[in-house]
Amino acid sequence: MTDLLQAVGVSVTFKSFGYEVQAVKDVNFALPQGSVVGVVGESGSGKSTFARVLSGIQLPTAGYVNYMGQGIQDGKTTYEGELRKAVQMVFQDPYSSLNPRMRIINAVAEAVKIHQHVSKEESIEIAGKLLERMGISGIDAQKYPSYLSGGQRQRASVARALSVQPKVLVADEPTSAIDQSAQSQLLELFNELIKDGLSIVLVSHDLGVIRYLADNVYVMQNGVFVENGSASDIFQNPTNEYTRKLISSIPGHKLNS
Repeated sequence: MTDLLQAVGVSVTFKSFGYEVQAVKDVNFALPQGSVVGVVGESGSGKSTFARVLSGIQLPTAGYVNYMGQGIQDGKTTYEGELRKAVQMVFQDPYSSLNPRMRIINAVAEAVKIHQHVSKEESIEIAGKLLERMGISGIDAQKYPSYLSGGQRQRASVARALSVQPKVLVADEPTSAIDQSAQSQLLELFNELIKDGLSIVLVSHDLGVIRYLADNVYVMQNGVFVENGSASDIFQNPTNEYTRKLISSIPGHKLNS
């Protein structure tokens, strides 16, 4: 299976109060085409920083990211031209991608018009169908983000990301700020998108979400991938002690002895 997205030797170092903090340390990663790869770890492990590198939002201090064998970074810019559409990110806080002063339908339509090069009328029509697929009705689509529930805002954020027609979706803790019912709806939506051929990098501390969707799993601790493999191997036969500790915390889950 062809690797759609690949990270090689990626490190990210931040400077804080005169000190250097290495958030990500020389990691390698691969997202096979048509798959879901989970990145798990506790808060502060570096997984969100790594997600931002994959999305081109954060430049790595060292190493590089390839999309379909093509480097995404050129100097101080990432995902130039058509590549910019290829990888889109869904944030933990949907307000990060939704303009609070724009109705949801207009926010999505704006992205459709820019990236799909269609008329204003066509962009509204496409945005409406996209939001409808996300489970957001015509009435709710006319609302401002603050008038939607947390789950609706997150699905609207997904709709805006999909308006660009990406090949890869990087979802950073997409279920952490929404209730159980909204989580179920979002995961079912992701399942539909996977069937349509979208590849997903799913970053989460919620192992139940990862187990439900992921084909392969990378486990991050202190900026390093301590273990990776198929989801079945990671959840049943983890070899790293940190991974075993994480997996053992899942209610009702038993490891193979």
